[in-house]
Amino acid sequence: MAIERVRKYFEKFGIEERIQEFQVSSATVQLAAEALNCEENRIAKTLSFKVDDNVILIVAAGDAKIDNGKYKSKFHKKAKMLSSDEVLELVGHGVGGVCPFGINEGISVYLDISLKRFETVFPACGSSNSAIELTIEELEKYSGYIEWVDVCKEWN
Repeated sequence: MAIERVRKYFEKFGIEERIQEFQVSSATVQLAAEALNCEENRIAKTLSFKVDDNVILIVAAGDAKIDNGKYKSKFHKKAKMLSSDEVLELVGHGVGGVCPFGINEGISVYLDISLKRFETVFPACGSSNSAIELTIEELEKYSGYIEWVDVCKEWN
């Protein structure tokens, strides 16, 4: 199970006990916000894309949407999200639990600036009923991100 993979990944940092598991689904931004009793914009959703033969993940605020022009300017390709089958196979987590932790090798992680307005955010932990609260500094540390990007709209 992907949540076990994330738990094992977090063991290296001693934070595996901070993972929250819910009796209800947290597979969408709205459901995660309800499970956590927080604002939807503080959900750190992880979007998966294919750029040439590479998989990239973009972690963005729950109220942000990919801006195709900004995305193309940054990655020099049209935004093409992975299918749900591809997500599980290529990333290692299923849709609804995708996160930048405990993922397959060779995946580049980017953090969108839409997240910078918060002290803490809630990314998933590999399953459709889990999350962890992280500061922005912790998200940077544990996600292994490459850089901050500005590829989203509708959040500011």
